[in-house]
Amino acid sequence: MATRRNAGTTALDRLRSRLDADLRCPECGYEDADGEWSAKTTGDRVLYRHVCPSCGAIDSLTLRLD
Repeated sequence: MATRRNAGTTALDRLRSRLDADLRCPECGYEDADGEWSAKTTGDRVLYRHVCPSCGAIDSLTLRLD
């Protein structure tokens, strides 16, 4: 298994670290050992996304910051 970046110090860093721990594509089952989720914020939302390098399927998670 590939080495992942540090878990981070904020709750959002820890969530991203957990997401990176299992990068198996829900569509084709490919395990992306070197991949990671990207994160983007719009101010009131955090958008996490991972694109499968094998089939191109997009897995995403959106958190609302209310």
